Parts: sequence; C-alpha cells; structure tokens
Amino acid sequence: MQSVAAALDRLGELAASPTVARLSEAFDAAGHELALVGGPVRDAFLGRGTNDLDFTTDATPDEILAIVRPIAEAHWDIGRAFGTIGAKIAGETVEITTYRADTYDGGSRKPEVVFGTRLEDDLIRRDFTVNALALRLPQLALVDPSGGVEDLLAKTLRTPAAPEQSFGDDPLRMLRAARFSAQLGFDVEQGTRVAMTTLAPEIDRISAERVRDELSKLLLTAVPRGGIRLLVDSGLADRVIPEIPALRLEVDEHHHHKDVYEHSLTVLDQAIDYEVSRGNLDSPDLVARLAALLHDIGKPATRRLEPGGAVSFHHHDVVGAKLARKRLRALRFDNDTIAAVSRLIELHLRFFGYTDGAWTDSAVRRYVRDAGDQLERLHILTRADVTTRNRRKADRLGFAYDDLEERIAVLAEEEELAAVRPELDGEQIMALLDVKPGPVVGEAYRYLLEVRLDEGPIGPDAAAERLLEWWAAREAH
Repeated sequence: MQSVAAALDRLGELAASPTVARLSEAFDAAGHELALVGGPVRDAFLGRGTNDLDFTTDATPDEILAIVRPIAEAHWDIGRAFGTIGAKIAGETVEITTYRADTYDGGSRKPEVVFGTRLEDDLIRRDFTVNALALRLPQLALVDPSGGVEDLLAKTLRTPAAPEQSFGDDPLRMLRAARFSAQLGFDVEQGTRVAMTTLAPEIDRISAERVRDELSKLLLTAVPRGGIRLLVDSGLADRVIPEIPALRLEVDEHHHHKDVYEHSLTVLDQAIDYEVSRGNLDSPDLVARLAALLHDIGKPATRRLEPGGAVSFHHHDVVGAKLARKRLRALRFDNDTIAAVSRLIELHLRFFGYTDGAWTDSAVRRYVRDAGDQLERLHILTRADVTTRNRRKADRLGFAYDDLEERIAVLAEEEELAAVRPELDGEQIMALLDVKPGPVVGEAYRYLLEVRLDEGPIGPDAAAERLLEWWAAREAH
C-alpha cells in the first residue's frame, strides 16, 4: 500500500503521460470536466500497474465524440447508449463515459440509463468505495466522496451506498465483492457480508453469462480461495455453483474421511502453484483451475458408508465429469472449456493405479492417448490432488508421477506419442480388405489402433499382416 503522497505522485506522473495529457487538454479547452476514475486511481494507492484508462465527464456522448475525433487514431461508440465512447489516443485504448445517475426498477439488473451532471453523484453509485475514487483533470484534485482512501488503507471492501440498496440495484456486485476480495486481498466489511447473505436469492436475476464471467475472473486471480469461501459462506454459491458447498460432507463419529471441501480448495491452491512453476501453460489457466475446483464434485452423490468405518466414493470421477458438464453448460461456458474440464475430471484418478503395480508401455500410451491435448493439465491436476499430510506417502506419489512423466517423455521421443495413430490409414485399409467406405473401415482402424497402443510401432508391413489376420478371423465368424 502506497502512502497518500506517493499515490498522488504516481497519479501526477500518469496525468503527464501523452494519452492522459492530450485528453485532459482537449476536454478543458472544450469547457468540459474530465476525471480519471476507478481502477487506475485505486491501483495508484496499491502500487499496482495501470492496465486500463477509464475516464468520466459531464460531456454527453455526442460531445465526447466531437472532442476525441481530432486527437484519436481511432474511436468507436459501441457503448454509446450507456454513455461510453472508446478511443485510441497516443497508442493507448481509453474509455470515456458520461456521468451516470441511473435508476433501477428492482426487477432486473438493467438500469434506466440517466446521465448525470456531478462527478460526486456518479461516484456514489459505483460498486465499492475503493473503486469510487477519481482524479479531476487537469487540476489533479482527488475526489473521494465515500471514504475510499480510508478503506484502501484498512484493506476493506464496502459499498458507497447502503449495501442493501447497492446489491438490490445490481446483485452482480455481490459476486464482484468476492472477486475483488480475492484480487486485492481485502476483507469484506461485516454489514456488506450480512447483506450478501440476506440478498443472495437476488443473484437469480442475473444472466448466466454475467455470473460465468465473474466466476471466471475470480478463479483467474492469484489466490481465489478466499473469494470462493466468501461465496460459500454467504449462500451465493448455493445459487450459482451449488456443487461446491455440497462438498461440505458431514462426518460422523464412526465414519471418517477427508474434508472434501477443504481438500478441493487446497487442490486449487496447489494447481495454481504447479501451473506457475511448470510454466507449460499460459497462466492463469481457467480450464486447469475449474478442473481443480470441481474434480471431486461427484463425491456427495457416490458417498457410501462401509462396514468398519470406511467411506467410499466409487465412480465419483465419472459422476463428477457429468455434473461438471451440466453445471458448465448452465453457466454458458464454451464447448471447448466444458469438454476439457469434464475430461480432466473423468481422468483425474487414472494415475493412482500406477503405484499399485508397474504399468506396461501399453498402459502409458493409453494414458497419453486418453488425455490428448489435456495431458499437461492432467499432470498438474494429478499432482495437485495429493494433499496428504503424510510426508512419506506424498513423496512416494510424487516420485511415482516423476517416473510416469519420464516414461512418457521417453516413449514420446521414440514413438511420436502425441500423434499415436494406426500405421495404416483408411485408404490403405480399404485397399487391403477390398472394401468400400463404411462402418467396417472404422472397426478395422480401431483394431489397428489397439495394436499400436499395445505394441508400439511395428511397421506398415507387419500392420498389414495383422490386419489381414484380423479380417480372416472376423469373416470366419
């Protein structure tokens, strides 16, 4: 956290940059107010870099366009109905929005757009006090009508207006509270927490796409655990992703098992650590993080209390994959993400058979074949799933997975494992068997693939011989 003086110095440097200075001079010359607002001002106090430049003004959208046209390399008005004009100035993308004084009808999160005339009124209607900060330009005057600087110093999130009003106006702000709590490492003020719990049902007014986007932003923070816990504790998770709170399974005095909820949060933490340390994925990686968080959601449905105090979760991998697919579809995730996450969950237990006995090369090939382009994520999920406090057991599993990865690397180098396919293609199969395109070609192809996986490369001639033997046996039956 920067001191106020240091933050103002940083803001002064930002105001002197070509983009901000050019905008400031243009609006001042036109007789209109302009202020840098929200994230850039907040981040100056936090000592963070500035990624987005957002401005607000008393100028109308038409007036904003008239001011920016002469100084912009490009401009666009896709957000014009909401008062927002975008532009590229001195190589940087900016957004300038007319002061807002919206009203809400209480039935949806879409407000009746009303343009305002005062900066302070615009700031008071924003989501949290730490985002309700502005720097007037060119005066370099800090505007903080709701105590945002004090909340930054206290590392506290609260709403500028009463939280019941703020969340009632826009329930999505409750999810944003969880996301900003994780992103900034701030605590949510107690009254704001209470309002989140009371108004949790209001989140049902928000579209699945908007919920998905906020959940994704939360998961993509450096340490999402605290935000997820806040969603669960407030009851919001029960309404948007109920599979997570369902992991808090009851433990009785006779049957003991690992706390699945806490285990899943730890797996997520460890997956993020591996994602960063291994460096083989673009980080942050949403698919890997979704798979880590959801990998055990099949356990509540498959929990069985066994004689002697044991607890089993047979086939929770398969059940969990189906549940994940259903939930991610409901949240309108794209098909590629849904397929990748559900596949990882389905495969996340596969490795644990490796420690029971030596896998053949055939088993290793199948592991790689089944993982496909998700192999690196499967490596991460499988390693992260080891949360035992038994150091000896953890080391044994870690060494075993090291061995598996080494074998995969050797086979990959020898056999081009990532592109495993039969040594005869469809055209060659049809020529050898003298058949036309049809189901039998696929059947033959799958047979040759099994041979390839079982035995590795055997060469086209041997593959042709094996195919003819298979065909003769098939015809005999």
